[in-house]
Amino acid sequence: MKFNKYVILLFIVFVVLLTSCQNKVDLIVHNGNVYTMGELIPKATAFVVDDGIFVDVGGDELLKKYKAKRILDLKSLPVYPGFIDSHCHLLNLGLSLQQVDLVGTKSFDEVLDRINRFSNKRKLKAIVGRGWDQNDWNLKHNKLPNKNELDSLYPDIPVALRRIDGHAMLVNQAALDLAGITYETEISGGKIVKENGKLTGVLIDSPIKLINRVLPQPTKNEKIKALLDAEQIAFTNGLTTVSVAGLDKDDIFLIDSLQRKELLRIRIYAMISNSPDNMEYYLKSGPYKTNKLNVRSFKVYADGALGSRGAALKDPYSDLINYKGSFITPKDSIETLAYKLAATPFQMNTHAIGDAANKVVLEAYKKALVLTDDPRWRIEHAQIIDTADISLFNRKILPSVQPAHATSDMYWAEDRLGKDRLLGAYAYKSLLLQSGTIALGTDFPVEDVNPFKTFYAAIVRKDDQQFPKNGYLSENKLSPIDALKGMTIWGAYENFEDKEKGSIEIGKVADFIILDRDIVFENEKRILKTRVVATLLDGEIVYSNRIN
Repeated sequence: MKFNKYVILLFIVFVVLLTSCQNKVDLIVHNGNVYTMGELIPKATAFVVDDGIFVDVGGDELLKKYKAKRILDLKSLPVYPGFIDSHCHLLNLGLSLQQVDLVGTKSFDEVLDRINRFSNKRKLKAIVGRGWDQNDWNLKHNKLPNKNELDSLYPDIPVALRRIDGHAMLVNQAALDLAGITYETEISGGKIVKENGKLTGVLIDSPIKLINRVLPQPTKNEKIKALLDAEQIAFTNGLTTVSVAGLDKDDIFLIDSLQRKELLRIRIYAMISNSPDNMEYYLKSGPYKTNKLNVRSFKVYADGALGSRGAALKDPYSDLINYKGSFITPKDSIETLAYKLAATPFQMNTHAIGDAANKVVLEAYKKALVLTDDPRWRIEHAQIIDTADISLFNRKILPSVQPAHATSDMYWAEDRLGKDRLLGAYAYKSLLLQSGTIALGTDFPVEDVNPFKTFYAAIVRKDDQQFPKNGYLSENKLSPIDALKGMTIWGAYENFEDKEKGSIEIGKVADFIILDRDIVFENEKRILKTRVVATLLDGEIVYSNRIN
């Protein structure tokens, strides 16, 4: 059969055009040191992005295989999947920028000085601040502060100052009066601290709600600004997904509306605060999922924090006679809630710090999940655990931890617990061996947003002053790769999102970051100097200090 030469030529042109159309893509990234965190191709030098999705991963052959609108030569810089902060408070971070910043204060006098400078610049109906930590004030026995000086300086305006962990608050008499709190006030799930027959102004856990109800609430515009400010901080630090631990439905609605308008771009895994109103709404409506927002879990508080002695312990605090902390959610209510949620598609993520709280939550999960195959229920913090209870973690019950807590708490944790209970404290390696995954976060703004501090604390177990010399409770260090997994693919897994993100693999969203050094092999003394070169979401730059 003879073909006209023009017909043959047209056919060849058609094939070439078809091939070029099939292989035209948005972006090729090459000459990089790519940690994919995927199982099939753990390391690569190049990958391809089209329409916000990774479409190929490999080496220089991709430059010949595809025609790209843009080619990015990384000149051997390291690339990682976008980091996931598995436990944080995005809105609170942004709102804290609008309040008195008390982080890093070295004395109560410095707290007062910062309040004075803040309030002098503004007309305020109330003074709200956050970030103090009495453990940094060189006070005897880490004694909690007293409201007396606040009463003298601010007799007519309510003052409410949250501790760094968010589980204690110092307020003045004006705030107590506004909330109707007296010496006789009683409330379960926390403590109104008294001394010498008087209120000190310190509230631990549940009583804080009484103050929050009477303080001026942030406006919608203030919340929008807070979310956008916090998002930019997150992008600057290489975070592309944040698991926000505890949001009311109205705040979730606001986040969704901003994302749909493409005003807020960061991906959010929203844990719903388990208030009656929130539970009624979401148990009726069910989980909610978009390409940027995932609402399928409830955040529950078992107890408070160790720093403010609100963590629920099996035995009394070593530095407070006959006091064991307290449960925010009663023990029987935790079990009832676990059974209730086990019959729904929702994940239960429970804050548990003390060994008593962890024991109760572990037992409740174990009973409720007998007939559930893949619940991925989480214990947030999993901080102090009786060594006899660590075996209760498994593939159904997963730890979500914040390594920087270990290196922040190490200066006073033994005072609270004694040496014996430290054996099950911040036991990340042991928890990983039990559950097979471990998700890492910061709990910002409780700790710094910086994920390299998370990575450093996880693998080195030292603070930013490189203390202690051999690492704190160093037998529970994580390997660099396991720590990276905890900040990427395991974080995605614990959010039920590992099929769509957490690694640089074909078919997943093109969220990745470029760093100025390879943190896996970097000398430990230089890890904390790491900087993000660029953060890309859906293959588009959302932060850069070098790339145009």
